[in-house]
Amino acid sequence: MSSIEPNWLSLLWFTLFAAICGISLLIVTGMFPLGHDPEGRRRSGLTVLLVLGNAALLLALAIGTGIYGYNELRWSSLVAVTGLIILFAPGLFEEWRWPIGGIRTQLAVLVGVQALALVTLSQIGGTVLPFAS
Repeated sequence: MSSIEPNWLSLLWFTLFAAICGISLLIVTGMFPLGHDPEGRRRSGLTVLLVLGNAALLLALAIGTGIYGYNELRWSSLVAVTGLIILFAPGLFEEWRWPIGGIRTQLAVLVGVQALALVTLSQIGGTVLPFAS
């Protein structure tokens, strides 16, 4: 493994964060346009706020993940893992089963997952990320 990627622990972390970004991107983009849901009903203000919050968290997580991967991994590993995530994220999204309630609950869970990923990323990538403490 060290001949492919010497920093394999960072590769595993990057893979996790990139997978969260890929699935979150599919979920968040499915919520647009903001004004109406797929059935044509108007969305509430709280739902729109959750969608925008998820989009902001996704942007921060994607930028942080990209910086982390660029600084910690070989270029070939970064490209290969990112390509695999782009290739397989739609399949993961299709198999994703939401056993919990409505769209607000699902978006709130997604906010929690992305916030936890950002906190974890800032802890493990503290020396390479500009926003980490």
